[in-house]
Amino acid sequence: MSDVPRIGGQAVIEGVMMRHGDRLAIAVRTPEQGIVVHAEKLVSAGQRFPVLKLPLLRGVVAFLEALVLGARALTISANLAMPEEEEELSGWQLTLTVCVALVFGIALFFFLPTFLLRLLHGVLPARPLLLNLLEGVVRLAIFLLYLVLISRMQDIQRVFAYHGAEHKVIACLEAGRELTPENAAEYTTLHPRCGTSFLLLVMTVSILLFAFFGWPTLWLRLLLRLLLLPLVAGISYELIRLAGRYRFFCSLTAPGLWLQRLTTREPDRGQLEVAIKAVQAVLAGAGESEV
Repeated sequence: MSDVPRIGGQAVIEGVMMRHGDRLAIAVRTPEQGIVVHAEKLVSAGQRFPVLKLPLLRGVVAFLEALVLGARALTISANLAMPEEEEELSGWQLTLTVCVALVFGIALFFFLPTFLLRLLHGVLPARPLLLNLLEGVVRLAIFLLYLVLISRMQDIQRVFAYHGAEHKVIACLEAGRELTPENAAEYTTLHPRCGTSFLLLVMTVSILLFAFFGWPTLWLRLLLRLLLLPLVAGISYELIRLAGRYRFFCSLTAPGLWLQRLTTREPDRGQLEVAIKAVQAVLAGAGESEV
């Protein structure tokens, strides 16, 4: 098992992105039912600055890089899947997109729960631990509601099917079996290293970490939430790595696996073929081809 490549992935528009080390590959199903593969080499911040590979710091870097690469992958896949309709974002447009997504996520999942708890000021007991726990419950409820709502969208359901294909193909690879749609179809759509599990861990770790800082004034709470986010991401990343390597830590990702039932769907054979092409391309190295 230690010799099996550790590959991470993401569902994109009509396709799958796979990443392994310094290589990235995106396989997309075209309107003509062909599969186009885009592959390239990456230079991570950790390669340029080795200090960023230290525990905790590498989690923050991985989170930010995942945001940037995810946005790029979505843009590339849209351009490949619908070349006559989409234009690739420029550098500043991509940066703006990532920043807007990050601000929206922080506002929705971290600032909004704090504001909602403020509305209950005077009604709830002034116990910092209780208030932090309630805020965490509200945060989780907003997160679950968000996933439930977007999972009802038809286009998102198709993306979630590619998400399931990504997990199945990675599981097939990690089991050491030949990568065929038939073999991959036998595996579950759930995977412990999934980004969904990571996000749920972020929510849980934030509840525990924020509880250590009491219940100060509203604006100080908001500032603390913002300043502690990198530490939350770093701790969550280390936990998800441990869960992927040691069975003892697998229980940490169990709730995330349950949650993946919302963010994955059973893929069809064609979607599994796309995911397999992405894995084969990322293992083969950089380049660009059409199959």
